[in-house]
Formats: sequence, structure tokens, C-alpha cells
Amino acid sequence: MSANKIHIFDTTLRDGEQVPGCKLNTNEKVELALKLEELGVDIIEAGFPISSPGDFSSVNEISKIITNASVCGLTRAVQKDIEVAGEALKYARRPRIHTGIGTSDLHIKAKFNSNREDILQRAIQAVKWAKNFVDDVEFYAEDAGRTDNEYLARVVEAVIRAGATVVNIPDTTGYCLPHQYGEKIAFLVNNVPNIDKAIISCHCHNDLGLATANSIAGIIGGARQIECTVNGLGERAGNTSLEEVVMIIKQHSELGFHTGVNAKLLNPISQLVAETMRMPVQCNKAIVGTNAFSHSSGIHQDGFLKDALTYEIIDPVEVGAEASKIVLTARSGRSALAHRLHKLGYNFDRNDIDILYQEFLLIADRKKEVLEDDLNHIAGAYNNKEMAV
Repeated sequence: MSANKIHIFDTTLRDGEQVPGCKLNTNEKVELALKLEELGVDIIEAGFPISSPGDFSSVNEISKIITNASVCGLTRAVQKDIEVAGEALKYARRPRIHTGIGTSDLHIKAKFNSNREDILQRAIQAVKWAKNFVDDVEFYAEDAGRTDNEYLARVVEAVIRAGATVVNIPDTTGYCLPHQYGEKIAFLVNNVPNIDKAIISCHCHNDLGLATANSIAGIIGGARQIECTVNGLGERAGNTSLEEVVMIIKQHSELGFHTGVNAKLLNPISQLVAETMRMPVQCNKAIVGTNAFSHSSGIHQDGFLKDALTYEIIDPVEVGAEASKIVLTARSGRSALAHRLHKLGYNFDRNDIDILYQEFLLIADRKKEVLEDDLNHIAGAYNNKEMAV
């Protein structure tokens, strides 16, 4: 397998579902899991099996139907959690248990009332328990973003020695700046002697709007897995957005990375997730928002109509979106008006457009958007000589 392949670990069904109001039933999870596999993600985190009978059932049913992707269940560093996850994953062709514990001093003291040495031993034990059920064990060092690097390196080395195949370095609170997160990953690459025996994973949250930037900094630093969700869903401000990291990697070929994701399915699955989880996508969302390929400024519209590359770095077809849109507003210019009228079947010359444009502006100043009915009215009035010149 290519050393520059970035494994896409989708946690829409687990971390994404933790958004208030986004609870999924087993049938909905199964439907989305099949679409995620079709999309081409490498790992599907199907749920947290011990958290509820419904989650156990979802992980179990998804394990039965997924043939290519790994199916993953989340646990705490608790023996019962791990045993239940192992049972839930027993039908999976490629099962993975994702276990871990908080490693920052804040988590060690506030959550566990413990100390670094005890947490280190609990981490090692959790991995050993998980290895009794699956070969593929991922360890998460919760709040790694605020964990001392030297201690984090000790934990990572120890869990790899215990059998972890993937080490997850979460920026749980979205605290890190991109250069800090990238340097943390690079520190592990350069200071953990057995790091070559595991894949480093990025799991970044978006509390400061930096989840995508941090994940990209992480793979530049040496990580080879990104944990993400469709539409960036997740607790609080959300997780790393799957569609964003996939298209950054695709657009920036100079980075030398690639994924197995079929980009043409990004918009269809975004819409399906939004509908199924009852969580609309913000209109200005990168890649999948309704305005991602819309142009309303006259300067932008004119440039786009001359050459789409002036204002679009992605062809909407490439990500399964509808064609680019020229939206007519009071900021639109003559070229955009002429373009839209031509699409409606009218053939006006430049002088005609100059006259029509004055009437267009009167309407545009009254409305947020000039629609086809408005254009037909303007054109009809002009052709019938009803328009004041």
C-alpha cells in the first residue's frame, strides 16, 4: 500500500451522531454505512457499542453488511466496554476496536483523579484487552492536543508495544493552532522509536474553526489517517469535514497524498446525511453548501463567464454538485444579465442590454434576487415596446 495514501476514517455514525437532534436508528445507520462504503472511506466508526442496546445493534448489523471498509467500535479503557465491542464486531470482515483514555494533565487530574503512571498502565492494559478480540486496535490519547509531548510520546510508544496498530492524536477541544498540531505529530514521528509499526491518526475538533487546517498540518507532519465526518458534524462546533480534507488533498497534488474517496459522491452523500440526520448544511459550507458554486458579484460573474477558473478552483461536476450558478442581484453586471437572458432564449445585442439593464436594476434594488419570471417580464416588455426608454 502506498505510503502516501491517507486513510479516511469516517465517524459520522458515532461522533457526528452526538450532535443534539441527530440520533439515528439502526436502519438509518445501515443505509448511511452502505453509502459511506460506496463513497470509498477506509474505516467506518459505526458506534459506541456499550452505550446502548441500539448502538450495539447498529455496530452488529453494520458489521454484517460491510465488505470493503473496516468497521470500528469505540470503547473506553474499560474491560467490559472492550468485551461488548468485541461481541458487536464479531461478524465484521475487518473489525477494529477503538479504545483509549485521556492523557492531558487536566484530564488525568480532573476526570480520573489519577497520575501519569497509572494512566500509562491503563492505556497498555486496554490495548491488551482489545487484542484478545481483534488484530486491528486503535488507541486514542484523548486531549492529546493539550498533552505534554514527552509524556504523549511515552504513551504512544507503550501502546504500540502492547499491540496498537493505529494511534489517534485527538485535538479534542479544537485548541491547537495548525503549526502546533503539525509539530506535535512530527515530534511523535521523530521521538517514538517504534512509530513505524503504527499509523498516526488525526482527530480534530472545530471549536476554533481549525479542524480541517489542523488535520492537513497533521498529515504533513507524518500522520496517515484523518478522522472526519460528512458535513463536519460533531459535538459542539463539529469535527473535521470529510469533504474538505478530501478535496484539499485532491487539489493540492504537490503534497503527494491521495485518498480512495470518489469525489463525485460527496454532494449526494452530504445531502443524504443532512436529510437523514435532520441537520441542514449551511449555505456557504465549502464543497457541499448551496452557495459553494454560486456567483452574485458582477466582477466575479464577468470573470467567471470569461473563464470559470478565475473564481472556481473546483469544477462542481467533480464533487457531484449541480452546475455553477449565476445569481442575479443588484451587484450583478451587464454580462451576467446577458448570459441569463441568452439561457432563456433571448438574443439581445449590446445596446439592448444597456437598456434592459436599467430596468433590471430597478427590480434588483427591490428584491434580494432577480428570478426567471422577472427576466421574462423585462424581456417581454422590451420586445413589445412597453418599456420606457
